[in-house]
Amino acid sequence: MKKIYIETIAPLLRGLTFNGEQGNISVFEDDSKKIGFAIKPENRNLILSRRITSVKVRLGEILPLYLKEIKNHHLLSKEQLEKKIIAYTINKFKDYIKKHKQKPKIVILENIGIFYLGESYNDALTLKTDYEAVLEAGGNLSNPFEDPPFYKEESKSEKNTKCSGSSEEYYQAKRVDRNKVVKNKVAVVTGGAQGFGESITRELVKLESLVFIADLNLEGASRLAEELNTYYKRKTALPIKVDVSDEDSVINMVFEIVKKAGGIDIFISNAGVLQAGSVKEMDFSKFTFVNKVNYFGYFLCVKHASRIMALQNIPSGKYFTDIIQINSKSGLKGSNKNSAYAGSKFGSLGLTQSFALELIEDNIKVNSICPGNFLEGPLWSDPDRGLFVQYLRTGKVPGAKTIEDVKRFYELKVPMKRGCTGEDVIKAIYYIIDQKYETGQAIPVTGGQVMLK
Repeated sequence: MKKIYIETIAPLLRGLTFNGEQGNISVFEDDSKKIGFAIKPENRNLILSRRITSVKVRLGEILPLYLKEIKNHHLLSKEQLEKKIIAYTINKFKDYIKKHKQKPKIVILENIGIFYLGESYNDALTLKTDYEAVLEAGGNLSNPFEDPPFYKEESKSEKNTKCSGSSEEYYQAKRVDRNKVVKNKVAVVTGGAQGFGESITRELVKLESLVFIADLNLEGASRLAEELNTYYKRKTALPIKVDVSDEDSVINMVFEIVKKAGGIDIFISNAGVLQAGSVKEMDFSKFTFVNKVNYFGYFLCVKHASRIMALQNIPSGKYFTDIIQINSKSGLKGSNKNSAYAGSKFGSLGLTQSFALELIEDNIKVNSICPGNFLEGPLWSDPDRGLFVQYLRTGKVPGAKTIEDVKRFYELKVPMKRGCTGEDVIKAIYYIIDQKYETGQAIPVTGGQVMLK
C-alpha cells in the first residue's frame, strides 16, 4: 500500500513544481523516527517556525506540507486509490501555495515518509541534511527564530575564490545552448555502463542531468558512476541494476528511481544484445533471447516508465517527457545472417510508432534513433567475443585475413568512411528532446549508409 502512495505522489510533486522545463527533484526517505517527530503537534509548530538560511539552496523558511493517508484506503481498488491520492495531493499543494506564497520544499506523508524537493539532486540532498539538523535541534529550540550555527553567509571573496582558476574554466566549458535542454532533468539509460550507453551517460552528465545508469552489470555501472561523481564533484550519476527482460526487475528499477529522484524526464532504452547466425542454423533459444531483450525489454520499460511520466504531466498538462529507443540501421534495412537482431529492431520501430500515438496525450514523445555500426565499441572490438573476431573466424568478410581487414570492410560500406560514435548519437538525442513537434520517428545516424525514402 505504501508503494502506491510513493509512486503516485513523487511524480506529482515533480509535476507540481514544473518550471516550464522540468520539476524539482525529490529525494524520499521513510525514517519512522523523523516522521514520528515531525507529525507531533508540539514539534510541528517548532519546525514550522524554524527559520533556515541555507546559502546552498536558498530555502527561506522550512515550512513542510503535511499530507495524510486517504481514509479507508484499504477498501479501495488501486485505481480508485490513485485517483483520490492525485486529487488530494494537488489540492493540498495549491492550498499551501495560497497560504504561504511559495512552493513547499518538504512534504511529509504521515506514516509513510518524507520528500525533500530541490532544483537539483544535490539541492535536495542538502535540504535533507538541513532538515535533519532541525529535527536534531528540536529539543533545544528556546529561540526558534535564531539561525542555526551550522550556516553562515558566504563572503564575496569566498565566492570569487570558488569561481577562480580551473573551476571557472570548468563552468565556462559547460555553458552551451544544449545545457538548458537536459540540465537538472532525470534521465535513465539502460545498458548505460558500456558502449553507446556509456557515451550517452557521459554526455548527459556533462550537461548536468541526473543520470541513472541502469544495467545488468551493476559493478560496471557503479564504477562509471563513481568516476563521474568524483570528476564533477557532485552526485550526478547513480547506478541501478536491471534486467530489462524481467518485468519484476523493471518494476523495481522504476520504483527505486522514483524514490531517489521523484520521476523520469528522459528514458533512453539502449540495452540490447546481438546474436548473429544463419536462419538455417540458429538455435531458437538464441533467437528468443535476442527478442526478449531488444523487443520485449523495450515494451516493459515503456510500460512502467510511461506511467510515472504521465503523472508528472497531470498538474500542468504541459510537462513534456521523452522516451528514446536506441535502435539500429538494422531496424531500417535487413541484415544478412542477422535475422534475430534485425527482426527485433524492425519490430521495435512498430512499437515506437504505436507508443507515440498512444502516449502523446500525456505529452510523452516516443522516438527511435537508428545508429550505424559503433565500430569502436565492445560489441565490435572486444578481442575475444567482438563481431570483428566473430566475422573473421566465420569468414563472413571475403578475403579478410586480419581484424583490421574486417574493420576496413565495414568502414568502406559507409559514405563517410567511418563508424558511428557516441557523439553522433547524443546529438540526435538532443534534437529529439529539444524538438517538441516530433514523435514516432526513426532517425538514422548512419553516415549515409542507410537513407530514408
